[in-house]
Amino acid sequence: MTRRTCLLSVLVLLLAACVPAPVRGPGDATQLAAQAAHEAVLRAEPDWGFEGRLAVRAGGEGGSGRLEWRQRGERYEIRLSAPVTGKGWQLLGEPGQARLEGLDEGSLVGGDARLLLAQATGWDIPVADLAWWVRGGRAPGPAELEFGPDGRPARLLQQGWTVEYREWAGDRPRRVFASRGDASVRLVVDAWSQP
Repeated sequence: MTRRTCLLSVLVLLLAACVPAPVRGPGDATQLAAQAAHEAVLRAEPDWGFEGRLAVRAGGEGGSGRLEWRQRGERYEIRLSAPVTGKGWQLLGEPGQARLEGLDEGSLVGGDARLLLAQATGWDIPVADLAWWVRGGRAPGPAELEFGPDGRPARLLQQGWTVEYREWAGDRPRRVFASRGDASVRLVVDAWSQP
């Protein structure tokens, strides 16, 4: 294979990763029942975790890095590391309490993880909702769900966010892209685990 053909193949693969999953519509009774059953399984599994990659953007600023998320019931530990700068942060939380560690100015504590992250980094990351979205479920509250040709969720509209499921691995999403206005959160899950 020539060098040009090889480069063209890599470019096509990269572009394919950016293409949204095709969306068919709001789903029929069977798909909605399957989704409700999936969400019941998620509620019955309060302890879970994953490792992957994260890219965020807000107000023209962005960042990316490695992500480890460990959830034990309503408590969570999220580790973010930026390979280029070598910096790392840890977000610890439980209902009504969040702590962000690893900042130059010391730890920050607050009642809402999303507001804490926005204050420290400028990033809009809906932590509580993302815990549902990354597993292929709707967070509590009103939501619109659209399914793809394969019968799996392809797009979720909730709390002003558009969540696109770009790839699935078994019964869990592998690529989840969420956006609202100029804010975006892109997750690629490399491995799921049970803490």
